[in-house]
Amino acid sequence: MEAYRKRHKKLMSEINVVPYIDVMLVLLVIFMITAPLLSQGVKVDLPKAVAKPVESQDQETLVVTVDREGRYFLDDRRISTEELRRKVAAILRLRPQTPVLVRGDRSANYGDVVKVMTLLQSAGAPSVGLLTEPPGK
Repeated sequence: MEAYRKRHKKLMSEINVVPYIDVMLVLLVIFMITAPLLSQGVKVDLPKAVAKPVESQDQETLVVTVDREGRYFLDDRRISTEELRRKVAAILRLRPQTPVLVRGDRSANYGDVVKVMTLLQSAGAPSVGLLTEPPGK
């Protein structure tokens, strides 16, 4: 019995690290796959204009993007017009002072940009700003 206790005590004092290494490798692979997906955005060629920077007042800004094909994006995720109106209305009900901005591609149809601006106003946005790029860029 004494020999069993000594052998059992020796086995219990050694930690098997192989399962921990397996878990860490799986996590590493997951992070390597998801990290590039998190940093992707919508490619928009903004028009160049001389304008004053928008005062953010440390608030979160709601940015709606219109690409050259006339598709709408909210937080770089494609969204339908009805879903955009519902989500913006919900956000503005919770935080009515949230600034709302539109990033319109230079090649986007003017009607698509105006359509999203009227849609945002119908969702409760008191004013809608347009994002541009400084002329030097």
